[in-house]
Amino acid sequence: MEWVRSLNNAIEYIEENLCQEFTCADVANSVFLSGFHFQRVFSRMTGLTVSEYVRNRRISLAGAELQARESKVIDVAMKYCYETPESFAKAFKRFHGVTPMQAKRKGVPLKYFARLTIKIVMEGGDVMNYRIVDKGIFTVVAKTREFVDETSAIEIPKFWNEYFAKGYHKKVCGAIGICCAAEEGKSSWKYGIGAEDTPKFVKDIPEGFEKIQVPAYTWAIFTCVGAMPDAIQNTWKRIYSEWLPQAEYEMIQDYDIEYYTEGNTQSPDYVSEIWIPVRKKSQM
Repeated sequence: MEWVRSLNNAIEYIEENLCQEFTCADVANSVFLSGFHFQRVFSRMTGLTVSEYVRNRRISLAGAELQARESKVIDVAMKYCYETPESFAKAFKRFHGVTPMQAKRKGVPLKYFARLTIKIVMEGGDVMNYRIVDKGIFTVVAKTREFVDETSAIEIPKFWNEYFAKGYHKKVCGAIGICCAAEEGKSSWKYGIGAEDTPKFVKDIPEGFEKIQVPAYTWAIFTCVGAMPDAIQNTWKRIYSEWLPQAEYEMIQDYDIEYYTEGNTQSPDYVSEIWIPVRKKSQM
C-alpha cells in the first residue's frame, strides 16, 4: 500500500499549495521519495505528469472562481501562480475554450478537472506473469540521451525510431531500453537503447555509445503480451497499482529495464518484459 499512500499524500500536498509556487521536488520530498521516481510513478498511475495535473487543477479552479465571484482576471491569474495576465489568458483559453473575460458571463460553459484520488480497485482475477531472478553485475552497451518527464512520452519513441533508422541495431541489438535514476538535483534523467554486453548482442560499439554497469540485484521480471506501446504501459500501471501494494517485495529506486524480443511489435502476441530491482519488505 506504500505507493498508493504516498501518491495520495502527495496529491494532498499539491492541493494545499495550489495557490503557492512549488516544484515537483518539493512534492516528492513531502512524501520522502526521489523526484525522479515520484514523477515516474505519478505519470504511470495517472496518465499525467505532475506539472500537467497542477496546471489543470489551477486553471479549472480559476475558471470556477471567475464565474462564481466578482474577481478581477489579473487577481485570479496572480492567485494561481501565473506571472502575467497574458500567460494566464493563453492557458485559460487552451483549457476552457473561452477567454477569462468570456468566462465571467453567466451561462458560458467551462471545463472542470477534478482532484485525483488513487485507489486500489479489486477486479476480476487477471493474471500477472512474473518471476523473481537473482542476477549478478552486468553491463549494458547503449546509446544514451537525457530526457525530462514532461516530453519523454513523445521523445523516447522518436529516439527508438532514430536508433533503427541510423542502423545502430546492426552493431548493437536494440533489445533493451534502460532508464537510469536521475542524479540528485537534476530534472532530467538518462535513458539508453542497446543490449547486454555479450558477443551475441554486440557486434561492434559505435562512437557515442557507452557502457552502463548495472549492479547485482534481485529482479522482478514481468511478461507483457500485446502490441506496443500499450502492453508495456498497461503493465507498468498494474505493477504500481496491483503488484507492489500487495507483494512481499518493494522496488529499489535505481535502474529499470524494458526488454524487447524480436518480432512484430504491433502484433497482439508480441512479447516484451519489464525488469525492476526489488528487495524483500522489512518486517515491522
